[in-house]
Amino acid sequence: MDDDDGMSEVVDMRSVSTERRAQLGAFLKSRRAKITPGDVGLPSGSRRRTPGLRREEVAQLSGIGVTWYTWLEQGRPINASVQVLDAVARTLGLDHAEKVHLYRLADVPSVPAAAVEPAMPPGLPMILDQLAPLPAVLLDSRYNVLAYNDAYRALFPGLARPDANVLRTVFVTPECCNPYRHNVDDLRRMVAYLRGASVRHLDDPAWQELIDELCAASAEFAGMWARNDVAVPVNLVKVIQHLAVGDLAMHLTIMSLPATDGEWIQIFTPVDDAEAAKFAVLLAMSDGERRRPGDDHRRRFHVSG
Repeated sequence: MDDDDGMSEVVDMRSVSTERRAQLGAFLKSRRAKITPGDVGLPSGSRRRTPGLRREEVAQLSGIGVTWYTWLEQGRPINASVQVLDAVARTLGLDHAEKVHLYRLADVPSVPAAAVEPAMPPGLPMILDQLAPLPAVLLDSRYNVLAYNDAYRALFPGLARPDANVLRTVFVTPECCNPYRHNVDDLRRMVAYLRGASVRHLDDPAWQELIDELCAASAEFAGMWARNDVAVPVNLVKVIQHLAVGDLAMHLTIMSLPATDGEWIQIFTPVDDAEAAKFAVLLAMSDGERRRPGDDHRRRFHVSG
């Protein structure tokens, strides 16, 4: 790359930064104009020439300097901290989408997590049901099980419950009862995906609680987490251990949901005709028949007294 190309890249970056700051100022002004003094407990007064709050009022309510806030709206090259942006967002009554937009315009990498869990996309349970006889499950980015179809319940009876978490099950369940045959590369990939997704939720205590819990419960997870690997979900072959029919080799297909906050669908397909025939036997069983071998094993080997 010659000097002219390098200078062009620097100019382009400066232009993007200038445009971002200009949009940040315009966004703050537009949100400020929507808040009346009465909304924040201030007297309305009779000398206001424009609607909304004044800059000094936003600064005062946010606990920051008037000059600093003025520079922010004017698009000056200043660095805004997360704490300051949070204070301004609270004063302006920003919702989650607006807060995320504010962070991005301010060029802050840590986008805040939503205060509440997103609602399930409409029609998702019906879509999962229509995928039968293929097992299908909706997971969030922490591997929490959100919804599943009957075929998934047949394949993973231990994960077909409201509080199920795939990572917790895989890393804490003894190998003899684990739904997955342990494969180090697969496990590392799962942990790497969790780490990659976690950077979007650094301010969410539920994420840290799960990570701390798994590190304490599983030395294997703790070691993999310490590697600092990152990855995204990929399609591969999983070997499912089912005590009612033996091991089942299944293609795992991943479908992401771009309109949600990291939710994704896993679909399992037998790798060949022999595996499909074995899976058909499993589907033909009743719930009791599918669960009985596992229940007997746990009573025999894992229940004392």
